[in-house]
Amino acid sequence: NTTIIFLKQCPVCGDQFDHRKSASVKRQAFLNSHSQNYKQPTKYGPNQFSHLSPHQFKDLYLRARPEVVPKYNSTRFGHLRSKPCPARFDWREYKAIGPVQDQGLCGGCWAFSVVAAIEAVEVKDGGTLQDLSVQQVIDCSYINAGCKGGSTVSTLKWLKQVLQSFINTVYFMIRINQNQEELMMQWLVYAGPLVVIVDAVSWQDYLGGVIQHHCSSRHANHAVVIIGYDITGEVPFWIIRNSWGKSWGDGGYAYVKMGENMCGKLKQN
Repeated sequence: NTTIIFLKQCPVCGDQFDHRKSASVKRQAFLNSHSQNYKQPTKYGPNQFSHLSPHQFKDLYLRARPEVVPKYNSTRFGHLRSKPCPARFDWREYKAIGPVQDQGLCGGCWAFSVVAAIEAVEVKDGGTLQDLSVQQVIDCSYINAGCKGGSTVSTLKWLKQVLQSFINTVYFMIRINQNQEELMMQWLVYAGPLVVIVDAVSWQDYLGGVIQHHCSSRHANHAVVIIGYDITGEVPFWIIRNSWGKSWGDGGYAYVKMGENMCGKLKQN
């Protein structure tokens, strides 16, 4: 029930309660009306962010700063081209992904995504899944702005400096362009989960299903981790681990259609 959810999430809305509720219902109805035109439609509805205006949501939660990273070097990494990929892959099945976390009111998606990826790569390389400290990265990564935002690229560079023996061979930073999603699949399977920056403005009301529309590729603002994919159905999609808690999306996860650079996931590291 939308009213009950609003009462829980917005106890101090006061005179704006009806306005915010009405705006939220209209926004979700608009998104759902377009979603019905697609196979495996996306579901939008009330959640913990529904009481926020799009501007408030972006200001509070979309704090990742995109940075320029090196282009994919086929000479350096060309060996991946010859490696086959399964039709379905998910790092959770290899016990490499920890529980979904909730960044709360801290704009620290940049730290949550990087730490989750590093935890998974440790498992890939024969280690055990560890609960590394996101808070330490947020507090100590001086080149970022803590809960006010940060860069995944800067974070990886900082981690390489302070934990050189650990990070030195763990992660690469490259820019993969459009029409290279097959390459992303190979990186995901053979190198580990991918930290990407997406445009998550339309994710405010996401409840589940495959995101296929109203997800711009122009404005990168939120860091997440791609942990898998599935190309066995009519709509191939990426499996994305978010940091907004288990009550958001599908248990904390989102599914984004492959192709068309949906949500801008190909533009960053």
